[in-house]
Amino acid sequence: MKDRSLLEQYGPRETMEYDVVIVGGGPAGLAAAIKLKQLALEKKREISVCVLEKGGEIGAHILSGAVMDPGALTELFPNWKELGAPLNTAVSEDRFLFLGASSAIKTPVWMLPKCFHNEGNYVISLANLVRWMGQQAEGLGVDIFPGFAADEILYDDAGSVIGVATGNMGLDRDGKPTAAFQLGMELQAKYTLFAEGSRGQLGKQLIEKFALDAGRDPQVYALGLKELWEIDPKMHKPGLVVHTAGWPLDASTYGGSFLYHLENNQVMVGYVVGLSYSNPYLSPYEEFQRYKTHPEIRKFFEGGKRLAYGARTITAGGLQSLPKLSFAGGALIGCEAGFLNGSRIKGSHSAIASGMLAAGATFEALGAARQHDELSSFQEAFKQSPLHEELHVARNFKPWMSKGLYLGSLMFGIDQVLLRGKAPWTLHHAHADHECLKPAAQCQPIAYPKPDGKLTFDRLSSVFISNTNHSEDQPIHLTLKDPSVPVNVNLALYAGPESRYCPAGVYEFIKNTDGQDQLQINAQNCVHCKTCDIKDPSQNIVWVAPEGGGGPNYPNM
Repeated sequence: MKDRSLLEQYGPRETMEYDVVIVGGGPAGLAAAIKLKQLALEKKREISVCVLEKGGEIGAHILSGAVMDPGALTELFPNWKELGAPLNTAVSEDRFLFLGASSAIKTPVWMLPKCFHNEGNYVISLANLVRWMGQQAEGLGVDIFPGFAADEILYDDAGSVIGVATGNMGLDRDGKPTAAFQLGMELQAKYTLFAEGSRGQLGKQLIEKFALDAGRDPQVYALGLKELWEIDPKMHKPGLVVHTAGWPLDASTYGGSFLYHLENNQVMVGYVVGLSYSNPYLSPYEEFQRYKTHPEIRKFFEGGKRLAYGARTITAGGLQSLPKLSFAGGALIGCEAGFLNGSRIKGSHSAIASGMLAAGATFEALGAARQHDELSSFQEAFKQSPLHEELHVARNFKPWMSKGLYLGSLMFGIDQVLLRGKAPWTLHHAHADHECLKPAAQCQPIAYPKPDGKLTFDRLSSVFISNTNHSEDQPIHLTLKDPSVPVNVNLALYAGPESRYCPAGVYEFIKNTDGQDQLQINAQNCVHCKTCDIKDPSQNIVWVAPEGGGGPNYPNM
């Protein structure tokens, strides 16, 4: 724990024991929990499983596009329709547009690679699907603890993972106990599965401790920003899926948009920007707002009402960057590891599939009366799975697209259409995202238009409708290794990029009473996207879990 003196003063911590502890109540974590219980029922065995979720409720922190391939869900629940899973809107039409500043070129459907076709898929709210999965898990006997953030990994004397501890509650800004102080509890397990999502706090520690990324490419990420709108019924077409590339980003910067029509005149619109961009003046949030002003896009939203906003990073490196999945005592699943298929712009089905594969390996180990050893059969099961084949076919997407929009699109089209993903070569990622920023002196500032409050909005009004909340009097969870770096390095050399890459207005440079620059951290605005932990050029910012239950509370996102 961060302050051992608290444990010495208030300990020992309460301990709960389970066969399996799962950190993270997203699609991967819940799929693993459900599959374990299904296997136990099938084999008439008892297995105790719990899921820890840092959000105030299951689904509170879940953000995705999302168009979902239902294949993995069908494998998990063949009767999901009868059980009422919220997959209500089948995709009715695909459109892919290349945007110029005022132009839009529609790609004929027959020219689109197979990965861009969405026949048989559904436009969904992943947050609502996860809420439904949580109900199914509880119905099978899974213990779910929302509002408890896993803060510490527990190890035995041999260095194996034996569980996690939740964070302390009721600390003041200086980390001192208040009258409401509550010591965290230990959840010990024979195996622990980590499903924290992109750039997980504990997953990051595990990758370093067990060298799980040895021999792998650097992991790369993207930031996804999203709004939910209610639009004019005349402009609404249930199941319409629109993707764009090009404007407002330049051709050398990876990114693109999605616009998905749900039921009830609702539309989900979002923008994804690869965090390998080089210009420190770029603001992903402002690019998203600017995108909505394009004539081909704004027509959907005129007269509409914005309902919700959120942002989250995406683990996008693909197969080349996928770390070793298992270690002594547990495994990484879902976006914690990086199972996203970037070419399909889909990760929820692969998260579910990874959770099921890990559950199978864990169930087998428990059946053999094992504990705290390595779940090596998970890695092998993945290599033999359809999920591995799918990611292998898509492996060159992100590397090709990093070479620029036009060359990348051409070469990936050849890769997928002519070679069907079977090219005899595999391209690689050379740099981590934080290494890609150029000094501000080498770049042009970007002038972004002011928000109009109708179609485009400022960050603080957006954070407001994300329902983000943190206790004002708790330790700041955005920590600095060296407090001098933001001004002396980031501001001096890169023009303070944290004030632009953060989609929630957490970081701003202000003048102190002596007229000197200083970084102000508005931690209460944080939507837990993890961009700062990834993109900070000095790797000086470390995101740690705030008090459980804090952060956004996404409805229908």
